[in-house]
Amino acid sequence: MQQYNTIKTKYPDALLLFRVGDFYETFGEDAVKAAKILGIILTHRNNGGDKTELAGFPHHSLNTYLPKLVKAGQRVAICDQLEDPKQTKTIVKRGVTELVTPGVALNDDILNAKKNNFLCAVHFGRKQLGVSFLDISTGEFLTSEGTEEQIDKLLQNFSPNEVLVSKAHKKEFIEVFGGHFHTFFVEDWVFQEDYALETLTSHFKTTTLKGFGVDHLYNGIIAAATVLHYLSETQHRQLQHINSLQRIAEEEYIWMDRFTIRNLELYHSTNQNAVTLLDVIDKTISPMGGRMLKRWLALPLKNIEKIQRRHQVISYFMENPQIHQELQHYMKQMGDLERLISKVATGKINPKEVVQLKNSMDALVPIKQRIAQSTDDSLKLIGDQLHTCDLLRGKIKEMLHEEAPVNILKGKTIADGYSTELDELRHLAFSGKDYLDKMLERETERTGITSLKIASNNVFGYYIEVRNTHKDKVPEEWIRKQTLVSAERYITEELKEYEGKILGAEERIQSLEQQLFSQLVVWMQEYIAPVQNNAKQIAQLDCLCGFTQLAKDNNYVCPVLDDSTDIDIKSGRHPVIEKQLPLGEAYIANDVSLNRNNQQVIMITGPNMSGKSAILRQTALIVLLAQMGSFVPAESAKIGYVDKIFTRVGASDNISMGESTFMVEMNETASILNNLSERSLVLLDEIGRGTSTYDGISIAWAISEYLHEHPARAKTLFATHYHELNEMTATFERIKNYNVSVKELKDNVLFLRKLTPGGSEHSFGIHVAKMAGMPQQVIHKANKILKKLEKSHSNEELTDKLNAAQNEMQLSFFNLDDPLLEQIKEEITHLDINTLTPVEALMKLNEIKRLLTKNKKATS
Repeated sequence: MQQYNTIKTKYPDALLLFRVGDFYETFGEDAVKAAKILGIILTHRNNGGDKTELAGFPHHSLNTYLPKLVKAGQRVAICDQLEDPKQTKTIVKRGVTELVTPGVALNDDILNAKKNNFLCAVHFGRKQLGVSFLDISTGEFLTSEGTEEQIDKLLQNFSPNEVLVSKAHKKEFIEVFGGHFHTFFVEDWVFQEDYALETLTSHFKTTTLKGFGVDHLYNGIIAAATVLHYLSETQHRQLQHINSLQRIAEEEYIWMDRFTIRNLELYHSTNQNAVTLLDVIDKTISPMGGRMLKRWLALPLKNIEKIQRRHQVISYFMENPQIHQELQHYMKQMGDLERLISKVATGKINPKEVVQLKNSMDALVPIKQRIAQSTDDSLKLIGDQLHTCDLLRGKIKEMLHEEAPVNILKGKTIADGYSTELDELRHLAFSGKDYLDKMLERETERTGITSLKIASNNVFGYYIEVRNTHKDKVPEEWIRKQTLVSAERYITEELKEYEGKILGAEERIQSLEQQLFSQLVVWMQEYIAPVQNNAKQIAQLDCLCGFTQLAKDNNYVCPVLDDSTDIDIKSGRHPVIEKQLPLGEAYIANDVSLNRNNQQVIMITGPNMSGKSAILRQTALIVLLAQMGSFVPAESAKIGYVDKIFTRVGASDNISMGESTFMVEMNETASILNNLSERSLVLLDEIGRGTSTYDGISIAWAISEYLHEHPARAKTLFATHYHELNEMTATFERIKNYNVSVKELKDNVLFLRKLTPGGSEHSFGIHVAKMAGMPQQVIHKANKILKKLEKSHSNEELTDKLNAAQNEMQLSFFNLDDPLLEQIKEEITHLDINTLTPVEALMKLNEIKRLLTKNKKATS
């Protein structure tokens, strides 16, 4: 227990798995936690009067229990016996051999094949924040810096499994980014610029970071060094596979804020069992491809040339289905190249995995050959970068047995014919059966005992068993070892000598196999970079083959991307919704055309459930898919590349952060209006409905006007319940009205889900309530109230406001020019307040305000 307490003091934040004999034990609070998470029995032991909790499991079950602890958010320190208990008379030396945390894991049972397991660090600089992501299981190492908003977006995109933050900024991190990340708070001194530079340059064995193009990212460098520091602290020091540091060049990708990523349900959804875009488009075969696709989705391109290269490859595959099928066939035979070569670097690879790596590389040869025969330049570029690593494959084939085991101690690892010494030892150990058969035959003949038997057990080793009926025939030189009820067991000098030879051979075989395998793993480390590059090329190829499969299965077309700022989609469909429709039901496709000259803002009205939101989302998803390099669900699509996508959909509460629905909505909308660009695509859904009707209409109107008048002229789709907004087209020439058509039947309403020009008059809210199964009584009452409200459309509140405005104006008219006074008087006198709609009243007030502003400027 003293030894345990000493080690536990060094790792106070970790749950310590302490190896005792054949078990991993946990003590005290750790035992209470482990028993709860793992569902194992909690026992107690009295140590000198102190009661200590205890919970443990067999050491060979580590791979079963470790993932459960890590997935529960625990940092687990594995404390092993560092010497053979047979070799020492004192207490066995023990030490922590590995610290596994949610962000630092190489165990396949913890990792998800198609997801990265990122460890992240966030550094709070003076003006900007630095961020870094590292996946120790693949060797990917990325860094960036920017504003809180930019870092927040990257945290959403990369969803790290663990985030490192300075203890000094603990409160700040939670305030800015929320408390849903697994965080670990590191000492402040780690976040120093000179220490960071030294850590990174000594790791990469360079004098500067210029070669990686990150030397100007001071905050990013500190974040990256913090990640490396943490790896050494957690006993991970073999990191040859982490051989470059990449900058996340945000200017190359479409900007989407966290709300957009959430609203479009790209790869997460707040709703249970919801299908995300990633679920629908992921047709990748390899783990590397699956991980890369998620990155492509998080960071869609803006570079037209790069996008077109991807489209080109898909078009080639569509025209040559044979090559597409063959490539997919060979990719199915591949393991996870990236993670296998990382295990080589960290020395954690087993013999079976080395054979798997060789088999994966074998599948690469025909892939390279098929690509070389293609006529597509972009595809050939991928093929040219594939390295067949003939020496590596040859060496593994020569050295390892085809059926090599997971555990080197349990099976044949080194192939026959590789080592003469090993072959001789094997002959000695495994030709024993013939030797024993001959011995048995000889002794039976000599003694005349017909029922002689030679066997072995762990206690006595080899022995000869004689039944009691033949006891009197036993030769004198045999030594009795054990007496049973019906037989006796003996050993002979010859048997003892033979046993020594066999046992010695078995031990020597194990040691020699381990030695040869270790030499192979060290030799394989020379191939880390080429295998990593192969993994990257195969991942790209897999994504493009997946996009081809997606296009074939769902009738997608190749979009036309150009430098214009227009978007013209013919018969566009929502990629996710169309897959969820009941069998036989076709998705109603819609056209959407947006440009900055005459149709900049489309105002879409229509009842609930009519499909307004689907049209908004599908437009964004089609643009995203196109800029990821995929084909799109439409008849045709011409897209002037987009640099930012903003969405504000529905009213989602953020009560946990102490903000109301309306406050959240206004924050998100303000963020959109403050970041507009000429190539932005803005999708607004039901803005303003979180407050009273007139406030809502006023805000929605003002936002639409701002978007129309803003010099960026951002392309906007605005879905709304407020039919009053249809009147904006009279004043603003680039705002166009559309509605999602509905057919009224006698007692019901039929949703046609077709986008047609012109505004909509009704909301059909009561019809929708009826369809949802609202009690008849409620429906009846709602209809009565609606009729009553429609009659009293006079709206006393607005009348009072206008009257007050009238009086106020009259008071302030004494210093105005007479002609203007007359004009305004004329305007107000001829108003029929009783028939005026709220929006008309607002427009009229706006007009008067303009006249007054003009006059004010003229007089000044």
